[in-house]
Parts: sequence; structure tokens; C-alpha cells
Amino acid sequence: MVLISTQTVAEDASNEPVVIESLVVEGRQTNLLGEAVSASEGIVGQTEIELRPLLRTGEVLELVPGMVVTQHSGTGKANQYFLRGFNLDHGTDFSTHVDGMPVNMRTHGHGQGYTDLNFLIPETVGQLTYKKGAYYADVGDFSGAGSAQFETAKGLEQGSAELSVGEDDYYRVLLMNSFAFAGGTSLFAFEGNRYDGPWSDIEEDLDKTNLLLKHTHSLDDGELSISIMTYNNSWNSADQIPSRAVDQALIDDLGSLDNTVGGESERYSLSLDWRSAGLHGSAYIIDYDLNLWSNFTYFMDDEIDGDQFEQVDRRLIYGGQLSYLSNDKLAGHHMQNRVGIELRIDDIDEVALYHTKKRDRLGTIRSDEVTETSIGVFWENRVTWNYRLHSVLGLRYDYYDFDVNDRSGINENGVDLSVNSGTANDSLPSLKGSLIYTLNDAWEGYVSAGQSFHSNDARGVTSRVDTADGNSVDAVDPLVRSFGYETGIRGFISDRINTSLALWALEVDSELLFVGDAGNTEESRGSKRKGVELTTYYRLTDQWSLDLEYAYTDAEFTDDAPEGNEIPGALEHVVQAGVAANLDSGWFGSVRLRYFGERPLNEDGSVESDASTIWNLRVGYRKKEWTFKADILNLTDSDDHDIDYYYASRLETEPTGIATEDIHYHVIEPRTYRVSLTYQF
Repeated sequence: MVLISTQTVAEDASNEPVVIESLVVEGRQTNLLGEAVSASEGIVGQTEIELRPLLRTGEVLELVPGMVVTQHSGTGKANQYFLRGFNLDHGTDFSTHVDGMPVNMRTHGHGQGYTDLNFLIPETVGQLTYKKGAYYADVGDFSGAGSAQFETAKGLEQGSAELSVGEDDYYRVLLMNSFAFAGGTSLFAFEGNRYDGPWSDIEEDLDKTNLLLKHTHSLDDGELSISIMTYNNSWNSADQIPSRAVDQALIDDLGSLDNTVGGESERYSLSLDWRSAGLHGSAYIIDYDLNLWSNFTYFMDDEIDGDQFEQVDRRLIYGGQLSYLSNDKLAGHHMQNRVGIELRIDDIDEVALYHTKKRDRLGTIRSDEVTETSIGVFWENRVTWNYRLHSVLGLRYDYYDFDVNDRSGINENGVDLSVNSGTANDSLPSLKGSLIYTLNDAWEGYVSAGQSFHSNDARGVTSRVDTADGNSVDAVDPLVRSFGYETGIRGFISDRINTSLALWALEVDSELLFVGDAGNTEESRGSKRKGVELTTYYRLTDQWSLDLEYAYTDAEFTDDAPEGNEIPGALEHVVQAGVAANLDSGWFGSVRLRYFGERPLNEDGSVESDASTIWNLRVGYRKKEWTFKADILNLTDSDDHDIDYYYASRLETEPTGIATEDIHYHVIEPRTYRVSLTYQF
């Protein structure tokens, strides 16, 4: 078990010693009545993470109700996320932070908002806090659909060493412990992971290492944490494949048309977190590199060398935040005011797209140097009007500055891209608010509304000509407004049932849609989504629990167009359910179901994906210092799809100059077995 706060000794006003007890995060058992701003927020603890079988690290975000985490490429790439009718691609419109550090990458080589969680060791997560909707003043960019905050543990009850093995040469080593040091508590965790995957014509050759070093020191009236994280990964990819290639028996479901794609990525960070008497400050610096090779259209654009491309991203990110919480009175009513400021600078040495063949560069499509700076300030006011009625009012202001310098000159298409260099800036105020009504000791109701936004890629903000043909293009809006509102209810009954129901809507001024031949996203029309979400967590006993999450979304473009108003990739139905046990006899485990329904793949809805269902199972046994667990992932050996796209491509065997619209998909990995042995000390 992990601890968020270790035991410390401080002094009260009379200089008497006061013991500050350790806080163990209970997650779903936490009663948020009187604390929550909406029915769409919650807390998850390590207990829930520990019982859940995971195929990939990014699946920890499926602990956010209604969130679906899939993959359309190799294990080392950022996952594909779906929430509230968004195909979030790799993270746009959902903001993610780890220990106060932003995970979303703006102006990224692969896609705006790229959210790669592979640097996170799931066992070190002490708490996951999620907030869906746009009603929270302390959350800015990429937060239209919601946000998640991961906080790593400050201490461990016991150290542990774990070895996991599985099919397809899966190996994972985990070592972590904490100990008293220099007047505080130090924690370290190391993860090494190797995996070849089930693919018929490639070895994924995943080679991932993670390291977390964290020291927490108690101050007179607070706490200071210093963390170092390192991440290094390389892999080969089994990308999405066209249906017709399988139908023609050119490859099978687990095959590839280009077996030389994959990636390499590194991330190194230093962060500080300081909390003291209403003050909370944090600072960070992140060094990040990515080389990613993909091929989505095969031989459509280049019939000789093929369409493989390399996306490059090399940057430093530095910034931080400072906030202050005060307790005041308003006409005799208790009032809290929280004010804060945030700074982030992305110093991007190179963000580029190259034409490649077997990972060798053939030509430059585009290469830029970018500096993107943002400053955000916010104010949040909470007033308790009486024992039933509470109000929350938030105001936020964000300013962005973009500076793009072309590095490529004349690209492989003969286009002079120097005119795409330039500067721009934009700002946006956001207003948010909620009314909370306490019905009784077990039930609370909410009405919430708020404005949010996502930023666009800086290159699109300053672009003047198209990289393919040199034709003039219109620059995109730097910041895109969204507006959301909802009403909901939350119940916490007899410490056994934690349930919520939310009816919500969200309007976005401009969508970001996936573009197959570029492997990127582009700005599209405005949209509107509305839906209902139900969550229920039922502790049958202290040892058995049930959970059910259901989300329904209706999504469409708001501007009529001849091609139709359906939003490609917008999920309508999502169901997640599970049974978990943690028995006194030492046995523990869970079985989980994830279902997401059909979804349109083009604007007129004439092409749809099939529904997808997957079951996962974990069974384990603890005895003294030893723990054994076994996972069966994709228990029923489903051959459903993780992801489906519909776009044009050309196979090498097809006629010259002819591209074919087709469904391109990535199959769920076949049933696989993994076992782990853990020694605690």
C-alpha cells in the first residue's frame, strides 16, 4: 500500500508537538459530499489500481468513468483515448498532469495534446483525481472534456521486488522502496519492461525502463517534495491495417504492410512541490525526445519509395504554478478564495516531419523551431450560504505567445516554407460556476457550467502555405473556445454505495480530426455533444465490491455540410463493469468488462465501426511476504478492434494512381497470460 502523506511531527500554536498521521487514500470509498463541484469528479486510490489487470500503462486512465483507452500502433506510443463522444486522438481536450507536471504536449510532432503516460509506473500512483467537464478554474488548456491529476506516493508501507513473465516474451521487473533519509522520506522505484508482442511478421522489441526518485521533507507548517523521473523506450510498431489487405489474404489480422515502423522516446524531469499554510507551489523542467516512424497510406503519395514518414519532437518544457487559499467571511457566511498563477514554456528545438523509407530519411516535409509560452491566472470563490446551499464561482484568464521559425527552407516538394515562420499571440477569459445543494446526509445535487479551451498547434497558427503544393492556407485560431454545462446528483450511502448521475452538454467552436495520410490532426467545424453518465460502486462487504459505469453520448457537428454532420470516431455507448475481491484468506482478484459501441467513421454515417467487447481477469494470493498473481488479458480471445479509421490508401499491388477508401483497423491483442511473483520487505 502507498501513502500520500508520511507521519511527521510539527508544533501547534502552543509549541506542543503534534503528530500528523499518515493519510491512506481510500479512492472510491472517499465521501466527496461537501467537497465536489460537480457530479463528474472523483478520486481513485492505489487499491483500485492494484486489483485491475492492465495490458498497457495508459489504461490507468480507464479508472476515469466513461474513458476508453486503446492503441492503433506500437506499445511505446501514446494511447488513443475516447471520452464524452470525443475521439481524443492522443490527448486533445483532456488535460493530464503527473505530480503537477503537464503530460499533454502542445505543438507536438505527432498530434496536438499528445499524452504519453509510458513514463508512469502504475504501482507508484498514490492517488488519481479526475474532473470531467469545464467547471474548474484551476484547469486550463485541453480540458474541455475533463482532466486527470496523478499524484505519486510519498512513502510505502513496505518495499517490494516483483518479476512478471508472460506470452510473447513479456518480461517486467519492478523494484521499489522508501526509507527515512535526511530528516524526511525518500522513495525510489525502478521498472524494466521487455515485450515482443503477438504480431505475425514483426517482433515489437519493446525495451522500456523507468526510474522514480522522490524525497519528501516536512517543514514547520508544510511539506516539500523533490522528484526525479527518467524514461527511455524503443519499439517496433504494428500499425493499423486496411481491411482489404486482410480480405485479399495479403496479411492476417496480426500482420503489417510496413514492418519497419516504430519509435524511440526519452523523458527526463525534475520537479518540486511545496505546500504550506494555504500556499501551494510547484516547479518543473522536462527534457523530452521522440522519433516516430509511421506509414498509414503505404504507396498512395509515393508509388516507388512508399509513404513512410518520421515525426520528430525535441523540447525542453519548464514552468510551474503558485496558488493561495484563504478562509474568509461574506456577510457572516463562510467563504474560501483561491487565487493562482501558472507559467509554461515549451522550448522546442525541432518539431519535424520527414519522408522516410525503412527509417532512412529521403526528404524534409517540414521542420520548425518553436517557442510557445503561456501564462494563466485564476480565481475561485466558494461560499457556504447555509448548511444546504453552496456556490462556486471561478474566473480564469490565459495568454499564449507563439514563435515559429522554419528550419527546412525549400522542402522535398519544392515549396519554400520560410514564409511559415512568424509570431502570434492570443488570450482568452473563461468563466465557470456551480451551485451545490445538499439534500441530506447521503445525497447532493449540482448545477454546473463553464467555459474552457484547447490550444492549436503553433505551426498552424503561423502557416501561410501548404507543405504539399505551396498553395495559400488560412492560419487556424490559436485558442478554441468550448462551453459545457451539466446537472447531476451524487449519493454516498452507509459507506457502502457511492453513486452519481450526470446529464451534460458541451459545445466546441472547432473540432480536431485525425488525417490518415499525414498521421496528424486538422481543424474542422464546431460541434455539440450531450449525454448521460451513471456510476455506481457498491461494497457488498469489506472484502467484495461491484462497480458499474455507463456513458451515453450524442455528438454532431453544429454547421451543416454536404458531407454530413456525424463526428467520426464519436462513441455513443460505453460500459465498464467489474467484480473485485480482497479476502482475509489471502486471495484477491477482479474480473472486468469493457464495452464500447458502434461509431461513425465518416461524416454521413454511411461507414461505421463494429462494437468492441473485452474481458480481463486477475487472480492472486498473498502469504506473508510473498504475493502471486496471474492475469488473463482478453479472456474470451475477442478479435474485435481497438481502433477503426476510414480513409484512402493504396497498396503496392494496386493500380498506379488509384487510392481506395477503406476501413483501417488495429485488432485487440489476442488472449494472453501473464504471471507475477512479488516479495515484500
